[in-house]
Amino acid sequence: MDTFKITVIAMATVILSSCTWVKLTPEGENVAVLTASEVANCTRTGTTTVSVRDRVVVDRDDEKVALELRTLARNRAADRGDTIVASSRVDDGEQTFVIYRCRQ
Repeated sequence: MDTFKITVIAMATVILSSCTWVKLTPEGENVAVLTASEVANCTRTGTTTVSVRDRVVVDRDDEKVALELRTLARNRAADRGDTIVASSRVDDGEQTFVIYRCRQ
């Protein structure tokens, strides 16, 4: 393989691994991300488990994967609550969140 092809493949890999694919919906914008200690006066309404690809040719940036998971969880929680709290760590591109209703 010539140097040009190797360079193009390397550049594409870096670009793809750093992209954020998940977009926040208008409904998801109304969902807060809090910690467990901040939801003591809220009502638990359910859970959601979300997942994204954590590898596209190479491992993706951990922060980008975590951001996409939070965004997906916010989007999914919008019809059941107004707040999410992570209840697990990110594992192979998957994470679980508890959904709460905090605003009346």
